[in-house]
Amino acid sequence: MKKGWLKMNKNNVYLTKDLYEASFLYANYLKLVGLEKEGKFFYFVFENKEKAENLSNKYWAKEGKVIAKEYAEAIRSLKDRLYARR
Repeated sequence: MKKGWLKMNKNNVYLTKDLYEASFLYANYLKLVGLEKEGKFFYFVFENKEKAENLSNKYWAKEGKVIAKEYAEAIRSLKDRLYARR
């Protein structure tokens, strides 16, 4: 991701530091547009902020549904991307 990109597009994207929330979003077919580093942490950056917020609310309320195998694969995939950036 190009430096400064996030500042220009912050209104259109959803950010989370939580791997498991990000995996839930990813398993629900939200497009991951990148990882943004802040200090020693990374944010997962997803497009479609409105849909991401809706899914995130369902995740935290324990109302979200996802196929278990897809969720497990999403965790693995996002961990791989995260560790490749460190």
